[in-house]
Amino acid sequence: MKHTLAISLAMLLASPAYAAETLRYVALVDNGKQAGHQIVTTGDDGVTRVDYVFKDNGRGPELKEEFKLAPDGTFTSYHVTGSTTFGAPVDESFGRDGNKVWWKSTSDSGEQATDGTALYSPLGGTPAGFSVAFAALAQRADGKLPLIPSGTLSTRKVTEAEVSNGKEKRKVQLLALTGVGLVPQFVWATTDAKPRLFAFIYPGYLQLIEDGWAANGAALEKQQKQAESEALVAFQQRLAHPLKGSTLIRNARVFDSEHATLGAASDVLVRDGRIVSVNAAGGKAEADNVIDAGGRVLLPGLFDMHGHLGRWDGGLNIATGVTTVRDMGNDNATLQQIMAEEKAGTLLSTRIVPAGFIEGESKMSARNGFVVKNLDEAKKAVDWYAEHGYPQVKIYNSFPKDALRETAAYAHSKGLRVSGHVPAFMRAQDVVEQGYDEIQHINQVMLNFLVDDKTDTRTLERFYLPAEKVADLDFDSKPVQDFIAMLANKQIAIDPTLSTFEFVRQRAGQVAESYAPVADHMPPDIQRGLKVAEMKIPDDATAARYEKSYLKMVEFVGRMYKAGVPIVAGTDAIPGFTVHSELEWYVRAGMTPAQVLQIATWNGAKYSRTLDDRGSITPGKLSDLVLIDGDPVANISDIRKVAMVLKGDTAYYPSEIFEAMGIRPFVAPVKVAGH
Repeated sequence: MKHTLAISLAMLLASPAYAAETLRYVALVDNGKQAGHQIVTTGDDGVTRVDYVFKDNGRGPELKEEFKLAPDGTFTSYHVTGSTTFGAPVDESFGRDGNKVWWKSTSDSGEQATDGTALYSPLGGTPAGFSVAFAALAQRADGKLPLIPSGTLSTRKVTEAEVSNGKEKRKVQLLALTGVGLVPQFVWATTDAKPRLFAFIYPGYLQLIEDGWAANGAALEKQQKQAESEALVAFQQRLAHPLKGSTLIRNARVFDSEHATLGAASDVLVRDGRIVSVNAAGGKAEADNVIDAGGRVLLPGLFDMHGHLGRWDGGLNIATGVTTVRDMGNDNATLQQIMAEEKAGTLLSTRIVPAGFIEGESKMSARNGFVVKNLDEAKKAVDWYAEHGYPQVKIYNSFPKDALRETAAYAHSKGLRVSGHVPAFMRAQDVVEQGYDEIQHINQVMLNFLVDDKTDTRTLERFYLPAEKVADLDFDSKPVQDFIAMLANKQIAIDPTLSTFEFVRQRAGQVAESYAPVADHMPPDIQRGLKVAEMKIPDDATAARYEKSYLKMVEFVGRMYKAGVPIVAGTDAIPGFTVHSELEWYVRAGMTPAQVLQIATWNGAKYSRTLDDRGSITPGKLSDLVLIDGDPVANISDIRKVAMVLKGDTAYYPSEIFEAMGIRPFVAPVKVAGH
């Protein structure tokens, strides 16, 4: 749902004799469209002030930051105010007096004794923190920087590049930061003795780069992607366990996803990435490799039907049993690269089902895929996706509504499914009538009863209206019942992403229920970040109302399912873990764990049009299999106890992947004998 910038930036001050200086950065999306800025001003009083704004897809943070630095380059004082992507207030402070440090944000506070150099890691900071970190790290002989409240930041130089602005040239370096987040963070810095941020690039999405040097962005992005490729190849080689010949999984209780039942113990034989046979346990079959399931539950690989894939997402997905992700909107070139790397086996990745993103041109457009102005351009986008083997397209918020019916018909004529958000100034029942096969997000469904033809749902209204008004909806009223009946009669699939939308009720300082079961397994900085709220919830009355609205959205998903509306399990949030919490919410909505597992396997394959080769444990299908050290048919929360994942002819042990990412494993691995 959102791209976030992790750390913060600033000008490093060399000595008490401060010199006033201003640095400007531009934030670019969609190959050069400006979506924001960062202005960093260091005053002659030694205070650095940062003005940061980033707006894309009708939302984004606005932050004002100021701080002072000690001689070792770390914060002596720090303060940031503003708003998050979805409008929650940001107000965070830090101070240091000798060995005593303290901090306070809207979600946490604390104080501790700290000896020597240590850098405070802000929760709500701007990208300006990169400069502070780089310069402080440059003063450390061991290349490691202790963090406050906890952790250690380290960096290594990956490569260099020469950049030019027409008048001058300079060298910049690509640095890989580790110790914050779950994967390395790649950032471009200057090569000064006290380096600072030059560019932060999120490949395929964002380039934040020093003003006047933006023409270098494409070349730097290309070089960065190549450098990341080398790290990603090493990651895959370290964690993948290729299996040659045949593999026998002995004594596994096989989940029948077509009928939503758990069978008796079986032996499953696979060879060359395919399932060969499923027979009663205890047979005489032999194989080159053996996995003793010990009576554990064997599931088909799970589907995440709503991802926006990055190249580092595969670790979390595979480790949580997700072997296929439907990508619901991406930079086309980036997604094509990820798909090629997955097929080549060089990337730790799920299998990928692409959905082609088509947006309309407006000031609030999301800049993924194709952004079109009219029907002709929309048809050309459909043609490109059809030619590249995409099974469906996804329509977005600013799509020109007058072109919707004909675009949907044209996509259908090319054999593509049509899904998406409900374009502004339309309702869900309108898009269904005009050709949608599927709707993304529970808020887009609920807005059907909350908007009129003047409501601009490209703004934050698409989040705040459901939070405010679903609490009062009468689900037994005729308009609501008629709408559910229409969805069922037309077999319109719904991708609710309930885990993502729990943010509408999360208050600062609380961990959302979707993340509570995994929070204490995470590194400290991730645990701290899970307590940050996104919505503006000013008082207890508002909180109670948003809570009621959210739980009614959960109830509505259950009502749709019971009426025969197809449900698919998507996340649009932190990979992997939110598939598990999504399934838990479906149980809360009234479905049985077996029905929910069917949604995550059989329905995923059916509605991604991959049922011929996945979605069930059936001879001839791909051997994408997940071994659970528990019984998720009895207790859906056992879905987190993933002991082994087989993707084709490669085994993965989730405990190894989690440990490589700084996450405490959930269960011990079940390994291939002899591996």
